Amino acid sequence: MDTAQNSLSTNILSDSESETEAEGDPDLQAQEYLDHVRSSASTQKCSLSSEMGNKLQLSSLDFLPNEVKSQMNELKKSPVGMNEGLLFLPWEVILEIFSYLDARFVQNVLPLVCRTLRDIIKDKVTWRIRTQKRVGLGYPVVHGEDFNWPAACVDVEEHLSFWTNNKKRDHFSLNSGHFASVDSILLLQEGRVCISGSRDRNVNVWDLSRLGQPDEKVLVKTLGDPPNGTHKGWVWSLASRENCLCSGSWDSSIKLWDMANDGAQFGYIRGKAAVLCLVYLPDVLVAGSYDKKVAVYDPRAAQTLVKSMKVHSSAVLSVVADDRYIISGSEDRTLVVVDRRKNHVFQRLQLDSYQLTMSYQKSHLWAGDNQGLIHVFENKAGSFQHFQTFDIGHGSQVTGLHCSLGSLYTSSTDKTIKVHIPTNPPQTLCTLEHDNVVNGVSVDGGVLAAASGAMSVEIWRLNV
Repeated sequence: MDTAQNSLSTNILSDSESETEAEGDPDLQAQEYLDHVRSSASTQKCSLSSEMGNKLQLSSLDFLPNEVKSQMNELKKSPVGMNEGLLFLPWEVILEIFSYLDARFVQNVLPLVCRTLRDIIKDKVTWRIRTQKRVGLGYPVVHGEDFNWPAACVDVEEHLSFWTNNKKRDHFSLNSGHFASVDSILLLQEGRVCISGSRDRNVNVWDLSRLGQPDEKVLVKTLGDPPNGTHKGWVWSLASRENCLCSGSWDSSIKLWDMANDGAQFGYIRGKAAVLCLVYLPDVLVAGSYDKKVAVYDPRAAQTLVKSMKVHSSAVLSVVADDRYIISGSEDRTLVVVDRRKNHVFQRLQLDSYQLTMSYQKSHLWAGDNQGLIHVFENKAGSFQHFQTFDIGHGSQVTGLHCSLGSLYTSSTDKTIKVHIPTNPPQTLCTLEHDNVVNGVSVDGGVLAAASGAMSVEIWRLNV
């Protein structure tokens, strides 16, 4: 895997340039795309060792590095009045007692008891020890000095609790809302609402508080004009910010919907090619399209197009962004990083595969490719470097990926969803089998939603 860094300015296009708009049947174009990009028949999977060396439970503190042991001893010597009762016990014993209590409870309640407990609980070493006892020294894969160990511990422990106990989750299949493959999925409002986009050209809104009732009760509405469909082509991408939702389609358009106003349409952006990926930021909307471009829009402006950048030599398949960077993956097997402030490409990574889905967390980027592999890129002072590649057991393309501090979810055209702990290498907690390809996943508020090629929306609700 070779890495090259460019400082060439991007090609900025405007609405006035004489670009020829894509013509023809969007459904035919979409099918051609599937045949040569999303087909798993020709997938050649790299051979990587996925041997799991870490255990979920470690029985002693001997595994800790010397620097952490030293920090523990210093904390133990702290003059915080450990002179009687529970607080007179050795520091390690106190931590062992706390380990039987819920991490969220320990963080929120015990600091109110006394200053001694507050000082122990606020120290990041406490939570590093506890977390690495649970999942081993391979966690986290990448972290900086500002890594949030308390939040990570809560996320890891709750994730382990939900996915190692079948009784703590319920599964629902919503089969009646679409009549073609569901290709995009998005959870809103902390998992209370689910949005699905399909090849039937519709975007559906589901009320997940009604799960268990007939599908027609769970389905709130279809956005747009139901007789004519939400879009005129397959719905391929979804993104949201606060109460605003946007949908991208093979009809080369992006439509904007006000979810606080019963899903009323409040915006329309006409592009020049199929919209394959979207990310909605507080100030702009970023779209990757079939015509090799990444476009930046301001939905609030009369002229919505801010800039259009032709940074790839083939279709843009995935995009993530924040206030500093726009990162795009393409069928040309490159990962391109655009500096938003300087408005130019400052890094281009040549890869061995193309990235279909990405999850970005400032210090690092997780990406799933067409060979069923997961790649991690580390952000070092603005320079993204390939850090590690993992074979997590998918037999074909990774179509969806969600990574948080303590959880990792992946979906694939091999008809599975896998749930992992994001360690080095990832520890797979369970594999959810399906009867058709899984085209994407969304995770929010204790809910996992999946887009199914079987024309259904699959929901797993965790019993918190």
